[in-house]
Amino acid sequence: MKNKRFQLTVKRAIDVAISVVVLLSCLPLLGCVALLIRWRMGRPVLFRQQRPGLLERPFLLYKFRTMNDARGEDGELLSDGERLTRLGRFLRRTSLDELPQLWNVLRGDMSLIGPRPMRWDYLPYFTPRERLRHTVRPGITGWAQIHGRNEASWDQRFANDVWYVENWSLRLDLHILVTTAIQVISGRGVVVDPGATMKNLDEERASMAPQTGDTTESQETKNAA
Repeated sequence: MKNKRFQLTVKRAIDVAISVVVLLSCLPLLGCVALLIRWRMGRPVLFRQQRPGLLERPFLLYKFRTMNDARGEDGELLSDGERLTRLGRFLRRTSLDELPQLWNVLRGDMSLIGPRPMRWDYLPYFTPRERLRHTVRPGITGWAQIHGRNEASWDQRFANDVWYVENWSLRLDLHILVTTAIQVISGRGVVVDPGATMKNLDEERASMAPQTGDTTESQETKNAA
């Protein structure tokens, strides 16, 4: 137990150190991306959404905006795929849209490595075992992301999340971090429009009895994993 507490302390220290270094070194890049979004899509530059974090406590997740607010003749927002801009596709393909989440890591809302934070309104559709994913801080990348990412089914992704929770170690985190870097550079496993390849979790598990109370409506794509 003492060894695990020590490793968790080291994990947090690594999270803070890497986040500070990357944010400072990428300030010019962050500024350029923000200006491009402001020019091509207008305000807001950042996408903000409440997500369940450690022990399902809510936090505000930050990402660079990748979609516009285009509406159909009925006044309703178009589908995510139709609103995803050319710039947004580039940001997702290169994972640049995820960079603002380093601020979440600094705040302690997230870790560099952990299960991806899902939409708040997905909570009723997790099984009791799948909810183990919320016993650790959510991450920018994780075991599920290097094993199929958006190409894997929901069941597979959540099973990988639980496996990570039950087998976590600093060595495992290092492996995930290195593998993620390789995948980002190669572009392998990236699906810029997840809605084109899979259903929302609430749609796929519509017949499943809710596990929790009220949920809130989301604003952007299903997972951004």
